[in-house]
Amino acid sequence: MATLSTASSPRAPTRQAPAHSPASMAVWGSRITLGALALGGIGAALLNMSLSMTTQMVGYLIGMVALNLPHGGYEHFENLRHRRVSFSLRYIVLYLGFLAAFVGFFFVAPVAALALAFSTAVVKGGHGGLKVMDALCGTDHLQASWQRALAAFVRGGAVMLVPLLVWPGVYIGFSTYMVHIFGATGPLPLATHLPTVQAAVGGVYGLAVIVHLSGGFLRSGGSAAWWTDLAETTLLIVYFTFVPMMLAVGLYFPLWYTLRQTARTTAIAPNTPAPDRLSLPRTWATMVIGALATFGLMAALYALVPNPLGGASLLAGAVAFYTVFVCILALPHIVVGDWLDQARGIWYVP
Repeated sequence: MATLSTASSPRAPTRQAPAHSPASMAVWGSRITLGALALGGIGAALLNMSLSMTTQMVGYLIGMVALNLPHGGYEHFENLRHRRVSFSLRYIVLYLGFLAAFVGFFFVAPVAALALAFSTAVVKGGHGGLKVMDALCGTDHLQASWQRALAAFVRGGAVMLVPLLVWPGVYIGFSTYMVHIFGATGPLPLATHLPTVQAAVGGVYGLAVIVHLSGGFLRSGGSAAWWTDLAETTLLIVYFTFVPMMLAVGLYFPLWYTLRQTARTTAIAPNTPAPDRLSLPRTWATMVIGALATFGLMAALYALVPNPLGGASLLAGAVAFYTVFVCILALPHIVVGDWLDQARGIWYVP
């Protein structure tokens, strides 16, 4: 498929955000919040305490809907500002086309579509996070394309692969609800082959972490960027290991992904001409409009699927439905918003 732009964007040079800049403060905020939650999870495990599933699901919906929902639309708006009308129309048509195709895939093969959706979440968390490293933390230890791909896999894999290893019951339960939304019946292949799948996933992911970190050390000799990557990678793995799965995923996106992408946008603002910058009221209005449009798409999907709650209770079904919905949005978000837009993209780093 043709790209939206034939221009290519070079990899960003290694850089470090000034220590007291707003962008640096936001990055530290993401580390501190996830670190505090990880310590809380470790403490709860040591004390044999658990968080009710109801509390987890409420926390998930607060994090994903109330805190994180407007940001996805804002990423597209920020990317499309001051670009040709023809480009924007082509962008929107491609986005809606990929969206419709992914919904259709869920109806035809819900289990395979869910696997693709989870893979997309890995890419979003990892590839988006890699661009934050380019802009704010430095990537002198990632000098080859395979290293960058591996770094993205390791960071994104913490979001979707570590919970499968540590919280398999919750993982399988909600995955089952999600495919049942589209009319699938019976247990998932994941449930019937869980030990084999966990062994394969654990082996591949563990090896990826070792190769990524050791390769980065050998390339850079233990640079500041490598130490930052080591600390953040460890934090993500510990966080998704000890914080209960639903709460961990629900808070990861607003407190880590969105906060850090906002920091990236802030960091590159000096390279944006003053007339192109958004005022706070316009930014707020844009995010609200984006959220309303997203709710419209959500309502359309709810009316279209045969079993919107997947056979679950109201709260669990709402979590499953919303998760499917954001997974469907994520694929065109990445493909159209970044990969086909080689000149800029939603994760632009000059």
